[in-house]
Amino acid sequence: MQKLINVLALTSFAVSAAVVGSGVYVYANKDALIDQVKEEAMGMVGGALGATLFSGPADDTLPDLPDPSILDETGASPIPAIPFGM
Repeated sequence: MQKLINVLALTSFAVSAAVVGSGVYVYANKDALIDQVKEEAMGMVGGALGATLFSGPADDTLPDLPDPSILDETGASPIPAIPFGM
């Protein structure tokens, strides 16, 4: 029974040392790790959105402007009516 308790104690010590060691490593290198994650994220976002943001419409045409005949004498568009008399 004593051997089993010694094995469990050594295992517990090894796990605790690994947790503390990894915590110290992350704390000591936090700035480098944050910069690395930022660069990877910006690379992913830049790659995914770069082509979308900087390319024009597929047919290089702009949408049509609204019909000016719907404007009243002041140049304002009419107020939309509520449908179905609500």
